[in-house]
This record gives sequence, C-alpha cells and structure tokens, in this order.
Amino acid sequence: MSVRNLRGYAALDIEFGPGPQLVWGPNAAGKTTLLEAMVLLALGRSHRTTTDGELIRWGADFLRLEGAIAATDGAEAPATVLDLTLQPGGRKKIQVNGVPRRPAALAQHLRMVLFAPEDMLLVVGPPALRRTALDGLTAPHSPSYGSNVATYTRALQQRNSLLRAIRDGEADRDQLRLWDEPFLMSGAAIIAARIQLLELLAEPLAAAHREIAPLEGRLGLSYMANATQLIGETPRDSLARRMRETSDKEVWNGSTLVGPHRDDLTFTLDGRDLATFSSRGQQRTAILALKLAELDVLTTLDGRPPLLLLDDVFSELDPSRRSHLVRRLADLPQALITTTDPADIDADLRRKARPWRVVPAAEGGGATVVEGES
Repeated sequence: MSVRNLRGYAALDIEFGPGPQLVWGPNAAGKTTLLEAMVLLALGRSHRTTTDGELIRWGADFLRLEGAIAATDGAEAPATVLDLTLQPGGRKKIQVNGVPRRPAALAQHLRMVLFAPEDMLLVVGPPALRRTALDGLTAPHSPSYGSNVATYTRALQQRNSLLRAIRDGEADRDQLRLWDEPFLMSGAAIIAARIQLLELLAEPLAAAHREIAPLEGRLGLSYMANATQLIGETPRDSLARRMRETSDKEVWNGSTLVGPHRDDLTFTLDGRDLATFSSRGQQRTAILALKLAELDVLTTLDGRPPLLLLDDVFSELDPSRRSHLVRRLADLPQALITTTDPADIDADLRRKARPWRVVPAAEGGGATVVEGES
C-alpha cells in the first residue's frame, strides 16, 4: 500500500502480509489513519469524516492512495490495483487497474469489515447509526439496494418539500401522488432487503456471540419498522396504510413520518433489549459478534473472506472473551489490529501476529511505520 499526504502521513509504502497484523503506538500517532486508508480504498470515503478536505495533509495539494490486492486464484494472476486521488475542493478520482470507476466499484475488489470505537454506540446510540450500519450490511447482498436507496432518498426529499409547501398553502395534496409511488416502491424494497439480510445474519450472529461469550444467552437482531405489517400485508401494503393514517399529521409537521428512514434495529439477548441492561463489555461483545457474523456472511458471497480491521478492539474485554476472539482472528487470511501497547494483547495473538510500530510525526515530518515491537 502506498500513502501520500493522508493526515499525518507524508509518504508511506508498506506491505501487509497474510495473517494477523498488529499495529501499535501511542495515541494520535497514526494507527487509526492506517486503517482509514484501507477504508478509503474499499469504500471511496472515510468512516471518520464526511469532509474530504480534512483528509489531506496540512500544506499538501493532493492526497493519493494506492493498494495492490493479491490474487487468490493462483500465484501467477496479477494483483488488482486500486487508486484514489483527492485534491482540495473535493475533486476525487478513483481507478481500478488504471480504469476510472465509481466509488461503488471498489467494494467489489476490496471487501472489508471494520470495528471502530465509533461502533460502540451501535447498541445504545441513536437509530440513525443502526440504520447506516444496516444499509452497509445489506448493500453487498442486494444488487438493487443502492439504486433503491437513491430513489427513496430523492422521493423522500421531494415529498418533504411538498408537505412543507402544502402546510404553507403553496401546493395541493394531489401533487404528492407523483412521489408516493416511487416512495412506496423503493421503500418497500429497502425494508424487504433489510429483513432478508437479518434472516441471513441470524445464525452466524448467534454462533459468533457463543464463540466470544459462550456462557451468555442467544444474541439476536430485531427489525423495528414504524409501519408494522399486519397479517397478510406486504411491506408496500403496510407503508401505504400508514401513509394514509398519518397524512394529516404529515402535512401539519411538513415531513414524512413513516418509512425505512425512521425504522430501527434492536440488539436482543434472549429476547431482551440489550440497550436496557447491558454492560459496556456486553455491548462491545455484541458488536464484535455482529462484525464476525458480517465477515462470515460476506465470505459466502464468493468464498473470499473480507479484510478485517479492528481498531482498539481488546479494551473492555475480559480475558475469557479475549481468548475466544483470538482463536477466530488466528484463522483469518488477514486482519489488522491496533493497540497502544502490545502487552495489552493476548499472548497467543502476539506470537502469531506480525508487529508494526507507528512512530509519530516529528516537527515538519510525517509519521512512519516500522516493523517490530521495539
């Protein structure tokens, strides 16, 4: 991987081999930025900011990342090269093997599962976080999911604009009909795809949780639709019914009150809402189980295990949970784990992992990465 002008890195060239890779160093040294570089190559966007300009190293006039993915179908097959270039002002160029592509094309070549500190809010944080995570989980398993989300977002924006205009006496209710059909069609497709994904995740999730916390109950995920389906209803039927029931209230509020943009996801342990009673260790375990289940389900798509990125994952896990997690990591083709101190990592994992020390940037220079623990 080649990194140029990403946050604290001026220039870095590094090759991560197979198996677990242990990236360590003090806080703010650049460990998370290394993982961020891989997220950028996998998604075309950062998981840490929505403002691309923040990614470019201070004083630089461009950012460039290049990653070569070794072929898995034979030693003679060429690597796939992903390239992302970003300039101030938001000009972004993405290439796959030298051919310009859209960001969505990156995930076809570099599948990735990320556990970041921000994910700790998935259990107890706002519903929007869980919806975003659910969208990310669902998209790889539904070829039309991205286009349905785009259609739904456009229809939602138009409906909300019209509802505000109707409330203010500047439009007529009949004008909503133009956007109701694409709203219902795409919204129902999103809900159906999400529910199908959760059914696919159910057993891998429970199994992963048993693996990390074998003495606890069964972990599950429940989809909380605000347009609950009655017996015999399809997702479209329930959305249409709820839209009729809330039509006056929608005009009063000037916004759309039903649909997948208001749905939620609940983590359950033996049927109880995990958010109401769990410790932080239990929450972290549940989120880790979700990530491991995601890894398993993505692998079933074509037999290629995704790259697993774990940012400060071992904190707040007791020794028993750590040892169960280590056994899973050791069997993966490749995983990157960050920590501030290698001594905090399970001894078995340290023996199996290749260590990389991140050295913070000196004044006027950039951060560096060297192999080893000393």
